[in-house]
Amino acid sequence: MLELQRKECHNIGLVSPTHFSVQILEAVHSAALKGLNIPLVYNSNGYDSVEMLKYFDGVVDIYLPDFKYGNDEYGMKYSDAVNYFENACMAIREMYRQVGDDLVIENGVVVKGLIIRHLVLPNGLAESEKIFEFISSELSRDIYISLMSQYFPSHKSHNDILIDRTIRSSEYEKTLELMEKYGLHNGWIQELESSKHYRPDFISSRDVPFRSE
Repeated sequence: MLELQRKECHNIGLVSPTHFSVQILEAVHSAALKGLNIPLVYNSNGYDSVEMLKYFDGVVDIYLPDFKYGNDEYGMKYSDAVNYFENACMAIREMYRQVGDDLVIENGVVVKGLIIRHLVLPNGLAESEKIFEFISSELSRDIYISLMSQYFPSHKSHNDILIDRTIRSSEYEKTLELMEKYGLHNGWIQELESSKHYRPDFISSRDVPFRSE
């Protein structure tokens, strides 16, 4: 982390960090004593332990969770996550308690706050309305949302007709209308063609799968 700071990185990204929480907290404490002062980003799938998140209070500057499903049945079926919606609500509520809805940006870079990512799935499988309703009514309409259209069917998706295609423009437009319905006005949206650009090419190039076109 100190080496990244010396290289003038904007922040330290902790990706799916829950199961390394103890080691991360020990490392951050040690690094802070030696001068670490750039923001820490907690980047997760939203299925986090509230008990562990409380230990990051005052340590993490930016929370970047996914909010994948508004339906526990689909959360279990497609991500093997028991009670996904209930657990994600509790986790994101705790993140919000810690950093609030005010996204602090300095010199064009986020340094503190909460950004919730939501991936639109075909056939309404994400149940976006339930997610937006929760954010709007129980958290804040000022929270920043990153709405993503990049879903791409892969692996065993051909075995399930409901997920074996990219999203339609009508599905994406409906999700945008739902954001407006629940007053969620802050954030970003991807272009509908994103599913063609934001996936790694492991077939033709395993060495450089994220090569730019």
